[in-house]
Amino acid sequence: MNGFWENEYVQAAAYYSVVILCSIVFLAIFELVTKYKNWEEIKNGNLSVAMATGGKIFGIANIFRYSIMQHDSLFSMIGWGVFGFTLLLAGYFIYEFLTPKIKIDEEIQNDNRAVGFISMVVSIGLSYIIGAGL
Repeated sequence: MNGFWENEYVQAAAYYSVVILCSIVFLAIFELVTKYKNWEEIKNGNLSVAMATGGKIFGIANIFRYSIMQHDSLFSMIGWGVFGFTLLLAGYFIYEFLTPKIKIDEEIQNDNRAVGFISMVVSIGLSYIIGAGL
């Protein structure tokens, strides 16, 4: 059985499955902390929410990319991925705090595409910085 887990295809499938599951959980957490309903807004054509959510999806995936590259075991990869996500979530709150004249969630919900774009880039940019530290 030990040889089974050492197979590269099995490892790739395991990493893929775990990252998909973690992504779903992390997106649900982002859904809880935003003032709008991501998927409902996207369904209604809100491009700003789509960009911000896309940035979060990219950010989560990129953090796990670095985590997979830097850690040998599945459990280590998960732990560092969760840590990276926590930093990304903290970055979301810091971004909101550093822009006191703009209510980020309200602007994104109102389809302010400039704010949606910056939110996407912030998530992507932070994922590279977080990933480099993993």
